Amino acid sequence: MPKSNAQNGSATLLDDPPGDVSRPRADRDEEPRRPRSARAIPEPDDDEAGEPFLRARRRVPVRRGLLPVWARSPWGRVAFAAAALAAIGGAVALALATRSFLDHDPRFRIASPAAIQTMGNSQLTRADLLSVFGGDVGHNLFTVPLAKRRAALEQIPWVERATVMRVLPNQLRVSVVERTPIAFVDVGGRIELADVNGVLLDMSPRDLAAKHYSFLVVSGIRPSDPLPQRSLRMHLYQKFLTDLDSTGEHVSAQLSEVDLSDPEDVKATVPSGGTDLLLYFGQEYFLARWRNYQAHIAQWRAQYPNLASVDLRYDREVVLKMAGAPDAQSPAATPAPAATKPAAPVHRAAQEHRSAPAHRAERTTAAHRHAARARAHKSQSEKHHKRRATA
Repeated sequence: MPKSNAQNGSATLLDDPPGDVSRPRADRDEEPRRPRSARAIPEPDDDEAGEPFLRARRRVPVRRGLLPVWARSPWGRVAFAAAALAAIGGAVALALATRSFLDHDPRFRIASPAAIQTMGNSQLTRADLLSVFGGDVGHNLFTVPLAKRRAALEQIPWVERATVMRVLPNQLRVSVVERTPIAFVDVGGRIELADVNGVLLDMSPRDLAAKHYSFLVVSGIRPSDPLPQRSLRMHLYQKFLTDLDSTGEHVSAQLSEVDLSDPEDVKATVPSGGTDLLLYFGQEYFLARWRNYQAHIAQWRAQYPNLASVDLRYDREVVLKMAGAPDAQSPAATPAPAATKPAAPVHRAAQEHRSAPAHRAERTTAAHRHAARARAHKSQSEKHHKRRATA
């Protein structure tokens, strides 16, 4: 292809490029060029075509020593050990100095009994509580054994729970929870108080009169009995009072004494007709049996003026005992089952009771008369045989 030069007007003939190099034709569609910034994404191989992506290999952490870099050399280890010993020694010295400061500094000394605060005591006096801390006055606050002082306070019968704490810089705070009495207890002719757990609480007669307590007198609780046994009986006593007073009629106010010597049979003394009448309640249906007694006591009194006790423990009959009569065996009776409602045994007893006591009393009297006649007849027969033998 000829090409001319503009300066000298000469023309140069350029040969055509080799045949193997050719320009693309204008009508050939050119593929769009990819931007240079875009990275070529390799096509997956045939083996990896089924995996959605490739995971990177997990890096294995490299373990490093506990010692710092500068302590890995022999001299560094010596220096590190010396620094650790110095730190431990400094901590121990600081702890000892703090302990000595707290134990000997006069600002932590309990100067007088006024530095001991008492809370929660109404039956016990402040002097009763301070008697436990008599040896701590004048000593350091931190030398007081709190656990031992709390245990000593709980040994006092009136104290149910106690708490003792330090109040900086030089005071003690004592808080107690006192027991609540629920009954008078006859202990060898001396009247004491008892709480629901059977703990006996001593109180002088003057203090008893000043408190104006109004409790029933309970017998059958002895100081020699184990505390769990006393607690069981006092819980039965509380159940007895709760059942009697469940309707708000205050039936327990009509009783004068409760006998808990038999844990399966609560006995109560009630004034009736100018004398004391003993009632046997058993261990359940207390209110129902009391109503049965109230419904028939007038009839029993009219029929038996010397009535001394009434056994209400049976379902279909009661046992009446006269004053001065020997102890009789209880009749065979079917007790009310535990699942029976309290009103059911009373209803059946009210229907069948009118003839049961009279019939039983008459039968007992007739049996005594028959036995007396038999003894008299036997005696006469023996005398007759002796006279015949003598003749």
